[in-house]
Amino acid sequence: MRVGSPPPFLDPTTEVRLEPLDAARLDAVLHIEQRAYSHPWTRGNFLDGVRAGYHMRVLVAGAAADETVLGYYVAMQGVAEAHLLNLTVAPLYQGQGWARLMLDALALWARGVPVQPPLATLWLEVRASNQRAIHVYEAQGYRRVGLRKDYYPDGHGRREDAVVMSLSLVSDVSTPRNPAQAPL
Repeated sequence: MRVGSPPPFLDPTTEVRLEPLDAARLDAVLHIEQRAYSHPWTRGNFLDGVRAGYHMRVLVAGAAADETVLGYYVAMQGVAEAHLLNLTVAPLYQGQGWARLMLDALALWARGVPVQPPLATLWLEVRASNQRAIHVYEAQGYRRVGLRKDYYPDGHGRREDAVVMSLSLVSDVSTPRNPAQAPL
């Protein structure tokens, strides 16, 4: 598994897949986490997620013997909702659509979780200064619904606000204009 400096683009024939985060990939994930964030998650944070049964996926490219970790996400299921706790694309691969692919996969998973009541909403927090991520989330249908004051440490002894965003997982059923078209 490569963790060093992979090429900034993938051959179009390279297989890309989402797989469960396991111990074999944890070092690669930590390598990316430490390069992507000023306040990265620790090995213990990820292991706690594994123990808690969180939905944790790694986006990998290439054959198993020589795969490259492109990114990952961690989400937890709640009652009628899921919460995205961490979504990261390796800095070298940012801006290539991998976050959108993982967000689509996350929404598909959440819509398919066989629980009652079904999961209706996906929630997340994002640094208010991370306009690039906010734009990606909004392009995927997430809406800004609130602000958490002083949520994140900023590295200078201060705190940064988090924008709270949500995505509805249920279809918007509106009344048809023609009553004859109303479902029975």
